[in-house]
Amino acid sequence: MIRARALCSDRPDDLVLAFRRMGLPTAAREYLLEKVPHSQVLVTGLEKEEGRFLQGLHERSEAPGREEFPAWVPGDGRTRPGTGLLSGRRDQFTRLLAAARAEPGGRLGTLAVAVERALDADRPAPPLTLGGRSFVWGSRTYVMGIVNVTPDSFSDGGRYLGTEAAIAHGLSLVEAGADLLDVGGESTRPGSQGVGVEEELARVLPVIQGLRARTDAPLSVDTTKAAVAREVLRAGAHLVNDISGFGLDPDLPRVVAEAGAACCLMHMQGTPSTMQQAPHYDDLVDDVLTVLEGAVARATHAGIPRERILLDPGIGFGKTVDHNLYLLRRLGELRALGLALLVGTSRKSFLGQLTGGRPPAERLAATLGSVAAMAALGGADVVRVHDVAQTRDALAVADALRLARDGGALMGR
Repeated sequence: MIRARALCSDRPDDLVLAFRRMGLPTAAREYLLEKVPHSQVLVTGLEKEEGRFLQGLHERSEAPGREEFPAWVPGDGRTRPGTGLLSGRRDQFTRLLAAARAEPGGRLGTLAVAVERALDADRPAPPLTLGGRSFVWGSRTYVMGIVNVTPDSFSDGGRYLGTEAAIAHGLSLVEAGADLLDVGGESTRPGSQGVGVEEELARVLPVIQGLRARTDAPLSVDTTKAAVAREVLRAGAHLVNDISGFGLDPDLPRVVAEAGAACCLMHMQGTPSTMQQAPHYDDLVDDVLTVLEGAVARATHAGIPRERILLDPGIGFGKTVDHNLYLLRRLGELRALGLALLVGTSRKSFLGQLTGGRPPAERLAATLGSVAAMAALGGADVVRVHDVAQTRDALAVADALRLARDGGALMGR
């Protein structure tokens, strides 16, 4: 019986396995890898000079026997100006990067950085140390446990509003296997209204202090306010999780930088009170990347090292069900910024809509389906969840599936 196997052209490891199965010697494999185009890079936001540069390289490569650089297919310039597709082998991209960096005055440095990051998107971000614990991205999917100290969160509002109840809940999540905890004192569910600094601090500060005294698990605070972050970082928190991507409080990046803390910057269209009022995008992934890139720029300008920044695509924050699903399927493209990804789908409304209208308390199976899919695709470095023990079990299987290497003696490991 004849069987055929489709290979992803942008995954050279698949080609190596195929060549090994064919019994080709190492020299033949390397030769074929040089000949097979396996990288396609969609480029957006180009200025005219950068477009002319890429077109010039393409024309040089069209000469017989040259093929020095990747093929370049520009967009029509009307629907989305400054876009195009690069396609070629790694050695061709290497020459493109060298040519861009050789331009006088570093005029094409931004183009070179963007293309290089896209090519390296499958490489894990540098490890992150939080509170003495090391997070080695790519080794497995880490779990952030949610501790809501609010009366109105969409899933468990009011259940852990008291300080001792919140601390006990956090400790139970650590016991269940949470790698870190995220403590929040302000609901950000669709339609929610904000709370003042004093009220938010009164909710989260004693919880952070209590957890710090009883566990060495890294602690995160879910806040958009510099005044709140300053106090909880002094109390022992290690990470600030800002749904606004440093877009609301201009003092927050500096507070994080001065504390030597890490941060997670999220994409959100609108505000919690308005974000689900007919969200719209021209190019979802590109629009999210643009906003996140601006957030990273604010962070690094304040002095936060890039390796201490995580990104969150903001599932459910200014997005329809289809927007959420599309982003989850294309998480790999958000790695173009070279940073670790934190993703939260736990019990969210789009899961309820997909499962026939189930309420938050009945969305565990749907949540596990989403985190397992992300892990199997290698899309998330951290998942933010309510149900830690069940999530750890699902991830144990999904991560093992993604990392499996033993394809038999002929395929190697």
